[in-house]
Amino acid sequence: MAYKALAGAIVIAASALLGPRTNAFAQTYPDRPVRMIVAFPTGGTLDTLARIIAQKLTERWGKSVFVDNRPGAGGNIGAAFAARATPDGYTLHFGAQSLAVNVTIAPSDGFDPAKDFDPIILVGTAQDVLMVPPDSQFRTVKALIEYAKAHPGELNFASLGPGTSAYLATVLFSNLVGIKMQNVSYSSVAQASTDLMSNHVAVFIPTLGGYLGSIKAGNLRALAVSGSIRSDELPDIPTFKELGVPFVAETSWYGIYAPKGTPTEIIAKVNHDVGAILEDPDVKVKTSQLGFRLLGGPPERLAATLKSETEKWERLAKTTTLGSQ
Repeated sequence: MAYKALAGAIVIAASALLGPRTNAFAQTYPDRPVRMIVAFPTGGTLDTLARIIAQKLTERWGKSVFVDNRPGAGGNIGAAFAARATPDGYTLHFGAQSLAVNVTIAPSDGFDPAKDFDPIILVGTAQDVLMVPPDSQFRTVKALIEYAKAHPGELNFASLGPGTSAYLATVLFSNLVGIKMQNVSYSSVAQASTDLMSNHVAVFIPTLGGYLGSIKAGNLRALAVSGSIRSDELPDIPTFKELGVPFVAETSWYGIYAPKGTPTEIIAKVNHDVGAILEDPDVKVKTSQLGFRLLGGPPERLAATLKSETEKWERLAKTTTLGSQ
């Protein structure tokens, strides 16, 4: 693949330019535990993926890579903490789409993701799933859309607040089909899913991984998934594209960053090693079952994703109430 070849070329070029001293430095990194900041609570999709990668890095490096959850402010608190860390490779940030969105809806005085982070690798994306209560009157996406158009603002949806994946997915879906729903923010995914099961909220569009068990058990009803193909775990659930809704690209994406100024050879090493982990057959199986699509590639791919996603949500903010639904 072109991205793999480019990633390899980056490692070789960095080694040649930096010389024997930095080669030796890269070979000894890490020589102590590495902290991976996750700006959201434990148990969520982002946290789950970060822990899979952290465990594999621990096995590969022989040094502990531990996840440090620092939630709050839609991801801004943890991201700002990571951005201010010493740029020595011993603090990494496992970031998500909130880095691109918060620039528009909740800018932070503490950091600018494009200026204060060095991108390392685009880890992947996750399928979104539109769910309703098990006894909901809505058995199809079409029925839901028709009702919402006839009763604007009557239906509500669950999220963890503006900037989070479920919120963004719902705003994007609503914008694409021309409906309006009211946001109900929760402090945890457990509270949101419990209220959905109890019919206290009408719609929830989170990432798929954490809800497969509930869907298969009949505790939640899935109506559609994002992406170009159906989920292997839910082969009977259609994609939005199949239903005529142009909600194809997953709204959730994940990447690893380092504080600005982190040595180039460390960035190259982490990129190479995480890239190898993303190709691990066991990791591929496990993450596929959780609804992830692994990507990889050179740092430039993550930088381009952050830039294009920031521009996308800036455009959407001009046509919808992105920060206040």
